[in-house]
Amino acid sequence: MAAPKHSFGFGVVAMLATLIFALSLPAAVHSQSLAPAPAPTSDGSSVDQGIAYLLMLLALVLTYIIHSADISSTF
Repeated sequence: MAAPKHSFGFGVVAMLATLIFALSLPAAVHSQSLAPAPAPTSDGSSVDQGIAYLLMLLALVLTYIIHSADISSTF
């Protein structure tokens, strides 16, 4: 089954339309000047969350070690 002869022309038109759209879109986006974003501030909550994750991981590891030692002991 052969492809229609007009499919090549349609592909070229589609690529040209995409190229024109891609080149004109950044000009439209950059035409407005926006105020600069404020500098990020840290209130320490991310540090607190990191410490909490480390403590939970330590508790998980200690629990695993204690339970694995209990299972291996014989009564």
